[in-house]
Amino acid sequence: MECSGKIVLPGKLYEPSIMNWDLTIAALSLGLISSFHCVGMCGPIAFALPVQQFSTISKMLVTLSYHIGRIFTYAAMGGLFGLLGRQVYLAGIQRWFSIVLGIAVLLLLIQYLYQKSRIQPGWMNRFQIRLLNSMSRLLNKPKAGNFFLLGMANGLLPCGMVYLAIAGALSTNQVSNGIFFMAAFGAGTLPALLALNWFGHMASISLRNRMRQLTPYVIAVMGILLILRGLNLGIPYISPVLETARGTGILCH
Repeated sequence: MECSGKIVLPGKLYEPSIMNWDLTIAALSLGLISSFHCVGMCGPIAFALPVQQFSTISKMLVTLSYHIGRIFTYAAMGGLFGLLGRQVYLAGIQRWFSIVLGIAVLLLLIQYLYQKSRIQPGWMNRFQIRLLNSMSRLLNKPKAGNFFLLGMANGLLPCGMVYLAIAGALSTNQVSNGIFFMAAFGAGTLPALLALNWFGHMASISLRNRMRQLTPYVIAVMGILLILRGLNLGIPYISPVLETARGTGILCH
């Protein structure tokens, strides 16, 4: 009898902690599509980066450092929410959690479209103000080492697209997968945002506003995908069969 290499014990599933291709593609795609939203929302920050005093090569390096700091923050959040997703997985409710998460995303989208405002608690508003003040101080001190810190701070700014990526990290069942998902999401945003940093003067305000208009469609697709993921329809990349952590024994074939 040949075994598949997966050992199932009560409450645990021991399997190689390798990022699934469907999650990798989903994270990169979400990041790439979200970057159009980021171009509209983060354009002012990109244009405000104090890189004028650097040489051409140094400008590229400090700008890249800024984005690496942003991705570092995303990856750290991915670890935290991947850990939470792991607990959901071990509880055996990953499917239902994904469905409920998708429904919540769609309900928030409807609220946003109806009221044209986002729901943000008071403590998050206060946190955002303090974070922006810290970023302002870093912008006023254009040292090469500050760009990484500035990117880390930017990664903490409240953003609907980041919330969607966090929802994706929650749907994973490993801490490492959560980290990788958020890092891949950040990598997906790089091409458009780097182009904005280096060639931003070519992007008019009207073009950036049109890019922002794609946001509701991205949110709707993400919500639907989360629901489909929980339905276990067996569709590769869209609704794969989610394994459960419940059970005892060794899976063989």
